[in-house]
Amino acid sequence: MLPDELTRLIAEFRKLPSVGLKNATRYAYAVIDMDDAEFESFVTALTDAKAHIRFCKQCGDYTDQEICPRCQTADPSTICVVKEPRDITAIEKTGCYQGLYHVLHGTLDFQKGIGADRIRIKELMDRLEGVKEVIVALNPDMSGEMTAAYLGNLLRPLGIKVTRLAHGIPMGCEIEYADELTLMRALNDRKEY
Repeated sequence: MLPDELTRLIAEFRKLPSVGLKNATRYAYAVIDMDDAEFESFVTALTDAKAHIRFCKQCGDYTDQEICPRCQTADPSTICVVKEPRDITAIEKTGCYQGLYHVLHGTLDFQKGIGADRIRIKELMDRLEGVKEVIVALNPDMSGEMTAAYLGNLLRPLGIKVTRLAHGIPMGCEIEYADELTLMRALNDRKEY
């Protein structure tokens, strides 16, 4: 029998994505085994991140400022639309994209009741002045494909070029788990939608 506090700590770690019982237990023991200085540093990092990190008012990525540095300096003629902030990190690793990003914070899924009003499509539409191309970089699954088609139908009549990542990324794969070479080829070989 584990102490109640340890059981609760393990349960909290299990709430993190992709953390099963074994890893949650390892994390809990690691925290308990920290000396006081390590523990204080860990708690401070968690507290500071929660207190200071928020969404950029323009792109929806995580930042500690009102407007993230990328939105202030990137090429404004292209916007790359992604599902989640972690997808930006994956694309940035390729080093081949210089434009803006827009995070939808989800994709359309009518079976789950997620319509256009529940993701950041309106905010994207508000950012289109001077934009020549929108790259749709969503996961190649049913929900991503449905959202890409929806965005294409919205944007093409406005005279904006709409492209989609090439299908070098296999169906069902999450963008954040694709390797840099696959993402770089997909970005370089994107096709008009």
